[in-house]
Amino acid sequence: MLSLYNRSWTRHELLQRVGHMDQIAGIQLLEAADGLERSTRMLHVWTGSGLDFTVLADRALDISACHYKGVPIAWASPVGVVHPAYYDPQGLGWLRSFPGGLLVTCGLDHYGAPSQDTGEQFGLHGRISNLPARAVGYRAYWEEDDYVLEIAGQVRQARVFGENLVLRRRISTRLGSNAMRIEDVVTNEGFAPQPHMILYHFNLGFPLVSEDTRLHLEAEQTVPRDADAEPGLAEWHTLQPPTAGYREQVFRHTPVADARGQVHVEVQNPALGLGLRWTYDKASLPHLFEWKMMGQGMYVLGIEPGNSSGIEGRAMARQRGDLPHLQPGESRRYTLEVTVLEYSV
Repeated sequence: MLSLYNRSWTRHELLQRVGHMDQIAGIQLLEAADGLERSTRMLHVWTGSGLDFTVLADRALDISACHYKGVPIAWASPVGVVHPAYYDPQGLGWLRSFPGGLLVTCGLDHYGAPSQDTGEQFGLHGRISNLPARAVGYRAYWEEDDYVLEIAGQVRQARVFGENLVLRRRISTRLGSNAMRIEDVVTNEGFAPQPHMILYHFNLGFPLVSEDTRLHLEAEQTVPRDADAEPGLAEWHTLQPPTAGYREQVFRHTPVADARGQVHVEVQNPALGLGLRWTYDKASLPHLFEWKMMGQGMYVLGIEPGNSSGIEGRAMARQRGDLPHLQPGESRRYTLEVTVLEYSV
């Protein structure tokens, strides 16, 4: 039985009370019609619990807007959602099509700062988030008394004489749920070993992000990325009000896993009565980056699990001996659970 509207229900009991299940939970395929987002396919998901979010089919099945009971969870950047036709791959050009949103995927062969590796130039955070998915499917179906909402598709990052990497993604949730599950499989469909870097760039904004917000995680080690972050090392877990002239601070955490090998990260705002929790496998994503940007109009907290320490770019990852590779035909799996938390205020 599922819990919804302060009681438990069977499938039969619910179906007697609605004309169509979309009345309480569903998925709707939409297409944007204006501005830089024009022609972008979007899948709006609502679970009946108050959780709703939008998946961008033309941007790697990333997740843009996310709300819980009307409260925004994700940060929206000044550029908004941008169709991938406007992607600028050079240098910091990625920032011109960075929508923010709950999740932006970085990779698949590079993430972090622009760099030059083995004679090739790589722009900020790689290409994958600006590539459309294909074979996109969505469905809502019953599994006994559970009503499942599911979106799936694949994104290919390839070039002639270069990489041939395929991301197969499934995003799922359930009727009455306040959580979503992201299941990814990345496969090297080429015939030579291929560098493979992937980062899950979650972006949280106001009102979840405020001076009342705290970041909770157990870490073996926390180090600042650079000189700008060093002064904030002792306060990495606390946030400030919007601050004029603030320079972004990035911290690299080595998280501690539980007995099952799972990492748990929480962002809590007790004054708001809301929080967010991530659960994922440390073996597949051993590094966690925190992007703390407390500026005016750029007020955002980034939670970013990744498979390499090389946030400075692929060249630095190779130099450190921390550049993951996929052999021909090899696949890697990544699974993350994201759950909205409620507190008594």
